[in-house]
Amino acid sequence: MSDLPRKAVTRTVKLAALPLGIAGRATWGLGKRIGGKSAEIVARELQARTAEQLFRTLGELKGGAMKFGQALSVFESALPEEVAGPYRAALTKLQEAAPPLPAARVHEVLAQRLGEDWRELFEEFEDKPAAAASIGQVHRAVWHDGRQVAVKVQYPGAGEALLSDLKQLGRFAGLLGPLVPGMDLKPLITELRDRVAEELDYELEAEAQRTHADAFDADEDVVVPDVVFQGDQVLVTEWLEGTPLSEVIADGTREERDRAGQLLARFLFSGPARTGLLHADPHPGNFRLVSGADGRMRLGVLDFGTVDRLPGGWPKPIGRSLRMTLEGDAEGVYGHLCAEGFVRESIELDPDAVLDYLKPIIEPAEADEFTFTRPWLRGQAARIADPRSPAHQLGRQINLPPSYLLIHRVTLSTIGVLCQLGATVRLRDELETWLPGFLPED
Repeated sequence: MSDLPRKAVTRTVKLAALPLGIAGRATWGLGKRIGGKSAEIVARELQARTAEQLFRTLGELKGGAMKFGQALSVFESALPEEVAGPYRAALTKLQEAAPPLPAARVHEVLAQRLGEDWRELFEEFEDKPAAAASIGQVHRAVWHDGRQVAVKVQYPGAGEALLSDLKQLGRFAGLLGPLVPGMDLKPLITELRDRVAEELDYELEAEAQRTHADAFDADEDVVVPDVVFQGDQVLVTEWLEGTPLSEVIADGTREERDRAGQLLARFLFSGPARTGLLHADPHPGNFRLVSGADGRMRLGVLDFGTVDRLPGGWPKPIGRSLRMTLEGDAEGVYGHLCAEGFVRESIELDPDAVLDYLKPIIEPAEADEFTFTRPWLRGQAARIADPRSPAHQLGRQINLPPSYLLIHRVTLSTIGVLCQLGATVRLRDELETWLPGFLPED
């Protein structure tokens, strides 16, 4: 592979094969059952085959296809265990790696973007990428002043590929919906598509990363590598050594899991207050567990290509609604949700039913500490996904205002990662410290 598959027809054909493949395997499974195999065995085989095709295709195409796969990967905790197993390994692959561009093509791209003398900027440059993601890949290098750096090179044709993929994925989002019970994938794909321009703009990414690096400079809990150089579709940042969060999820100790979970929650809620920005790509590939000289574990944060701008920090209505729900104030929280546009003017709901809908979701904020688990998240997803449940019927009538869309996805994604970690977290501490409106006002 010398480049991203850029021709729209090539990418469309590969993506279009996904729903056809799903339908074909369903027919294959029916034949196996008629032939005498049990439904359970056939289901496992179908899931394994579907996972292999789906995530191999998304990973090979990179672009919007892989971006969608990465966004989807943090929700695997919501899948029933008998379904999640075959998908988990395939999803994890998308969090850390993808097929890379060959060295000769990388050199050609760097010469185009940095000039023919680009090697003079580096004392060393490793041709083998350290990571390959949806729209670019990262190479380890030594900057001309001796600093260890990460060189992020955007794939040629990334913009065209992003738009083409996400448009095609949107056409059959309904077929992929069962992968995440209770979640409509169309808004996720639409939101990813709407942010293509920001994702491709390394100048905006560099600005967001510098803002975070300054805000968290010398912080005891969070480390953000500083920007060294930013050019046309090339971004050079300080190298960050650490254990990828995906490895902590797979093999971490209880101490590492809990520490990573606490710091992830702290970064989620403190970031907007300290920077006016919300890091909006919380999949495990963008985080590291970093051990300092004092032995203290810190959270390393990477990739600021997608952020939400919250100049006043977290919106105060979120904290107020959460507090009212915890207090059992049905009328108060319902009135607040109506005022913020979560309930359309044409709809009238029972305040007590709304409270019953919300209380299980905010359970982690009620206790002094809460252990996030896959079974807990699966229970929440099943409750909302079951068409027979009151929660499902009420959830269909609740509106999500556009200004809250990205906040909602980031929060949900972070909860998904916490459940993958199985972390015990003092979430209420973070809410009391960083979430405006959560504590009663004097």
